[in-house]
Amino acid sequence: MTTGVRRRMGVEERKQQLIGVALELFSHRSPDDVSIDEIAAAAGISRPLVYHYFPGKQSLYEAALRRAADDLAGRFVEPSRGPLGARLLRVMGRFFDFVDDHGPGFAALMRGGPAVGSSTAHAMIDEVRQAAYEQILAHLEVTGPSARLELVVRSWVSLAESTALLWLDGRRVPRAELERQLVHDFAALAAVSAVYDEGMAEILVRILADEPADGPFGELVGRLIALAPPREPEQRSS
Repeated sequence: MTTGVRRRMGVEERKQQLIGVALELFSHRSPDDVSIDEIAAAAGISRPLVYHYFPGKQSLYEAALRRAADDLAGRFVEPSRGPLGARLLRVMGRFFDFVDDHGPGFAALMRGGPAVGSSTAHAMIDEVRQAAYEQILAHLEVTGPSARLELVVRSWVSLAESTALLWLDGRRVPRAELERQLVHDFAALAAVSAVYDEGMAEILVRILADEPADGPFGELVGRLIALAPPREPEQRSS
């Protein structure tokens, strides 16, 4: 028989609960539009008690952002086994899972929501980008990237971020298509850079050597060939 007595939470447990509640609310609406009163009501506690654990909405937002940033950075972690194209496709699937689940909060975060001017928030966002960059280098098995490789990887991380933001505004392109397109974008950035840099060319050749014909990179090559108009056979002069 239950007594109906509610168990009292410890300090850290209550903080984690409030962070989880805030993240859930931020997932459906921009953090700017979520009040401390709403967070308190969703957590089943009073407004003053929220302030007992967090000095204000900014500190709660930054705590929620810390959890979200760690989660998002972890989405880029992938075992270094198998073709790179398939690995990147799995990474993009997890990345868009996060974007899908935290839409308004993700958009507010990347566009500068209530944390505008907060060095703490900006530092955490940069940490996510750096973690993604380092994970891609690990997939490429490169420890000392050249300037061109760094440009390729950082440009691609930025492209994934901006693509996700645009997709959230109406979701007019099927998500699965965008995930695959971003993998193709990585291959295209690497290929263009390889034209100008011998080191990048070596990396690209090594990547493609392990790619199956039916993988994402092989599919890109096939689609590009299909776009090219058929060439007329050359006429031999008699």
